Amino acid sequence: MPGHFEPIPGGGAAVALDEVEISIIRSLAVQLLELVGPGPGGEADASTDPLAELFTDGPTEPPADPVLRRLLPDAYEGPGASSGSAQEAAERTARSSEFRRFTENDLRARKREDALALIRTLDGLSPDGDGTAGLRLTAEDGRRWLGALNDLRLAIGTRLEISDEDDADLLYRLPDTDPRKPMVMAYLWLGGLQETLVTALMP
Repeated sequence: MPGHFEPIPGGGAAVALDEVEISIIRSLAVQLLELVGPGPGGEADASTDPLAELFTDGPTEPPADPVLRRLLPDAYEGPGASSGSAQEAAERTARSSEFRRFTENDLRARKREDALALIRTLDGLSPDGDGTAGLRLTAEDGRRWLGALNDLRLAIGTRLEISDEDDADLLYRLPDTDPRKPMVMAYLWLGGLQETLVTALMP
């Protein structure tokens, strides 16, 4: 079914995408890749010694960009995180900073790998005469696609200030003249792809 993933024998999933859909997903994934970036310090800090890289500390402060804060959240956020005494809040902040120092670089790397896997599979497609291409993903590729699709929806949802499904429903009813409409439609469309991919990969 066009635009919806379906399971394939032996595991994995398949979907038919047209040239416009391929272009949109690829463009969004490239933007995500640029946003996540190589991490603080950039590629110039990467050591030629793989063992040394294992002990490279990450940042201790959350990113300034709200999308990156959503993609790379604090470890101790959630209900009740803002309650308690000043001392408890300070202890939570210290634990979050320590956790971020040891995990953010790896999290960024995984998100880059997922986005790159998505881009590479799209680059390997060859649309046929009617402008559509059949995409077939292995189970492993499917998991990387799920990670990338989830990150794309989180990024778009943050830009649109979507916090729950009610917000999404309200945005869905925006007039076509509203400048947010294309982003809303992309958010909803990616959600459909993500949902059908999850279903297709279920054993």
